[in-house]
Amino acid sequence: MKRMSPLDAAWLMVESEDTPMHVGSLMIFQLPENAPEGYLQDLVARMKSVRDMAPPWDYKLLRPGRLGRMLAPFWKEDPHLDLDYHVRHSALPSPGGERELGVLISRLHSHPLDFKRPLWECHIIEGLENNRFALYAKMHHSLIDGISGMRLMQRILSHDPDETHMQPPWVVRPKPRSASGDPASRPASVSGIFQEALEAVREQVGSAPELTRAFGRLARAGWTEHSDLMPPFEAPSSILNKRITPQRRFATQQYSLERLRNLAHKADASLNDIVLWLCGTSLRRFLNEENALPDEPLTSGIPVNIRPADDEGTGTAISFMIASLATDEADPVERLEAIKASTRAAKAHLQSLPRSTLTQYTMLLMSPYITQLLSGLGGRTRPVFNVTISNVPGPNEPLYYNGAQMEAMYPVSLVAHGSALNITCLSYAGSLNFGFTGCRDTLPSMQRLAVYTGEALEELDTILNPG
Repeated sequence: MKRMSPLDAAWLMVESEDTPMHVGSLMIFQLPENAPEGYLQDLVARMKSVRDMAPPWDYKLLRPGRLGRMLAPFWKEDPHLDLDYHVRHSALPSPGGERELGVLISRLHSHPLDFKRPLWECHIIEGLENNRFALYAKMHHSLIDGISGMRLMQRILSHDPDETHMQPPWVVRPKPRSASGDPASRPASVSGIFQEALEAVREQVGSAPELTRAFGRLARAGWTEHSDLMPPFEAPSSILNKRITPQRRFATQQYSLERLRNLAHKADASLNDIVLWLCGTSLRRFLNEENALPDEPLTSGIPVNIRPADDEGTGTAISFMIASLATDEADPVERLEAIKASTRAAKAHLQSLPRSTLTQYTMLLMSPYITQLLSGLGGRTRPVFNVTISNVPGPNEPLYYNGAQMEAMYPVSLVAHGSALNITCLSYAGSLNFGFTGCRDTLPSMQRLAVYTGEALEELDTILNPG
């Protein structure tokens, strides 16, 4: 058995019919030249034939019932995993364009996972126009976060276009780290749990002064007019922060990474600042058209990776920053300056904390949000922040799977009551790929948001490169 960390267990606790807590990845591949007619059928058959499962693919809940998940958050290995259930082969209706793919991914991502089985599915999708196919995989957030998910899928790919007979994702094991102090990696035992509890108490006592100072700074920012540091619950209520239903919408956009970096250089901004500006500008336009733009600026919760570079494990290893999207600012240049000031303040605040306190800080920062979801208050009270926007670094070079070149990789994320929209970006081989995940009913016509980021990019290019 393997004991979960408190943050991983929290994703299980907030799971509900309306808020399935799984995340996914959509990869689009170009079929190899001269691929035989049965290429994909053979690929799926080979995938299903390999049963040497690596963690976390073989993990299932020790007690899958809701009460059992809350009281005893342990994983156990499933030696009888049914790959015919977990691995699916689908086909798009003609003409097999981006619209048809988006409709299918929206439907697949809306379905909850079966908690009596290991919490993942993998779908091979044929029929995509221009001789392409797609691979969509989803896994529960208690098993994986954005960084670990990207690294997990990247391990199955190759830089060699001629490499064949490659292994499916659930076979490839992470490289062992030289040392690990992660309590969740220890075998589950009475003595192990007792030792973990003692260490948790020591960490909390030792980190209390730093945490007190950190939340003191957030409190003072809430009391101070025009502070660049955005505390939780300073977000205005908006249509993004209502109750949601189980059905999802998914949309994508892909932009040149070099173009975005050049704009960031011209604006003396970071790449993340440009991403936030594109999203904030798109949201301002979208909400204006819906006559629903708040007078106060929308805020973004920004996941921050705290996983060591050599850590190829799974589970959740993130903290959070909160930054303004300056949607109250009509002038695009002033909007960008406000975003830059806000992210600088948020980074300085997070960097002031010792690494040893980041997990406790994250749990305390997110506890009101988790409490809202558990108590049924999510979407009924003032939000902690308005929208989650994250930027996950991916591979820089083109990658292949059994001779098929990966053209794009899009994150497919989760939404919850009070947070009906998630925007996650992933860099890959010179492009930045945006995945927009939203509630179908709370945010109708969500695809407009994706289109508007492209038009916002053209606007920013014109502003920063006049003539």
